[in-house]
Amino acid sequence: MKTMNNNKINWTYAVIAGITGTLAFDIVGYIFTGTWWDIAGIIGEKTGLGMAYGVLGHYSNGILLSILYAGIAPSLWGPYWLRAQLFVTAETIALVWFFMFPLLGAGIAGTKLAAILPVVSLARHWAYALPLWYFNHQFNRKQS
Repeated sequence: MKTMNNNKINWTYAVIAGITGTLAFDIVGYIFTGTWWDIAGIIGEKTGLGMAYGVLGHYSNGILLSILYAGIAPSLWGPYWLRAQLFVTAETIALVWFFMFPLLGAGIAGTKLAAILPVVSLARHWAYALPLWYFNHQFNRKQS
């Protein structure tokens, strides 16, 4: 009989992973676009609540996704580094390409705005995944 995995979320490391992952996402975005906090700007503009709210919303989303990842990571397949990459790839395709981009009028995967946008979007999310892997698995294990 298979037993349920009782791993607990290390909330501190999950929050740190979310913040540093979102920062990595923003750095890669800046490298590609030359614009800092472009996503935060879009959030602030679309909600009408300004840049401060956009930054708060953007980083809160990064933290929330990291906590979600920390909770389901033990159930995912493969080595931990691959689990983080698979999680963000699935999240990017399902929630960004097929939900957020069309909602913003950019079409599926953002291709109405630029043919390269799916690649940029995925690269940014893969950068986000590196701190997810490190803080939720490698760093956490070193501290145990």
